[in-house]
Amino acid sequence: MPVSAVNGVELGWERLGSGPRLLYCNGSGATLAKARPLLDFLAGSFEVLAWDYRGFGRSGPATQSYAMADVAADIDGLLRLVDWDACRVVGVSFGGMVAQEFAVTNPERVQRLALLCTSSGGAGGSSYPLQQLLDIPGEERTTTGLRLVDSRWDGDWFETHPGDRLVAERFAPSDQLDPGDAAYRAQMEARADHDVWDRLPSINCPTLVASGRFDGIAPEENGKAIASRIPGAEFRSYEGGHAFLLQDPTAMGEFVAFLLEEG
Repeated sequence: MPVSAVNGVELGWERLGSGPRLLYCNGSGATLAKARPLLDFLAGSFEVLAWDYRGFGRSGPATQSYAMADVAADIDGLLRLVDWDACRVVGVSFGGMVAQEFAVTNPERVQRLALLCTSSGGAGGSSYPLQQLLDIPGEERTTTGLRLVDSRWDGDWFETHPGDRLVAERFAPSDQLDPGDAAYRAQMEARADHDVWDRLPSINCPTLVASGRFDGIAPEENGKAIASRIPGAEFRSYEGGHAFLLQDPTAMGEFVAFLLEEG
C-alpha cells in the first residue's frame, strides 16, 4: 500500500479490483486493515480506491485539528493522484459524512452515491457524539456502546442471536475509543462540526441512503432526512442497527447492485 503526500499530509492508500471506479470512505476510528473483508468483497465488482484517514493506519500523524472540508480536499488530492476525474462513492458512518461533504463540494465528480448509516448534521440530525462515551465508567460504557450500535442488544438478545454477538465483539464503539490518541481527538472534532444539511440539494447524482432500524448512532430518521433533501434520492431501511450491513443478508447485495447501475 503506497503512502503519498496529498493535500499537505501523508496518506496511506490503495487501489484494488477491477470494474467501475469506486471510492470507499471508512468509518470512525477504522483503518484499511480493519475494513479488509469489505474492501476485498467490493474489489470483486469495482476498482476500489480507499485510504487511511489522517493519523490512522499507514497515514502520517494528525498533528492538528481539521474540518470535514479538509477530508474532502484529501479525497480530491487522492483522485488527482490516481487520475480519476469522477467515480462512484460509498461512505459508511463517519465515511458517509465524508462522502456527503465531498459530494456537495464536488457534485460533478460523483457518478453514484451510497450513504450508509450516517447523518447530515444540522436540521437533518447529527450522529451520536461518540466522545461522550469516554465519560462513562468501564462496564457501563460497554453496555451503552452496544445499545448504541443496536438498541436491541443485551444479554438476552445475544443468547438467541449468536450472529449479533459476533458482530458486537468486532464493532463495539467503546472498544475503538482512545482519549489519548491525537488522531481520534481530531477526527471526533471534525465529526462534531459536520453539517451539510443546507447544501445537500446540490448533489445531482443517483443516491441511495440506507439505515438500520435499530441504529442508535445514526438513527433511521436521520437517513430519511438526508434522502428527503437530495433530489431523487432513494431511502432503504434494513433489519439491524449501525452494523446492518453485517446483520441484514439483503443489504450488502442491494447497495452493490445500486452502485453497479449505469446512468
